[in-house]
Amino acid sequence: MALSFHNADHGFRCPNRRAIRRWVHDLTLQHDKKDGDLSVIFCTDEYLLKMNQDHLQHDYYTDIITFDYSEGLEISGDLFVSVDRVRDNAKQSNVLFFNELIRVIAHGHLHLIGYKDKRKADQAEMRSQEDRWIAIFKNYSA
Repeated sequence: MALSFHNADHGFRCPNRRAIRRWVHDLTLQHDKKDGDLSVIFCTDEYLLKMNQDHLQHDYYTDIITFDYSEGLEISGDLFVSVDRVRDNAKQSNVLFFNELIRVIAHGHLHLIGYKDKRKADQAEMRSQEDRWIAIFKNYSA
């Protein structure tokens, strides 16, 4: 797998990148999928808002936008992550910034794997998977 980290308009440097790479790889394998090219691109609220407006016709802030380039069983895509939104969400949820970052990365990757979140039942399953993979991540960062 080629999981890479980039910056669009934010200077954020993602910690624990090696652990995140292994974790995402295992998340993929656990769902009987194969690794493709995956990028996590860090940006500001304003950058992601503009992408949301231009590409999805949504006029609101979000923590992540996922572009899916997967083919068959091979998982590929771009995860655009607003560092500003992750920080605000962490404060509102009273969780550590890094834990919220991991949740958002898991959320985007779960979309690539095939999980949805438009309906209530889908949202509950997505949250359950996020919680599961956040707990699993602790094994990678020890």
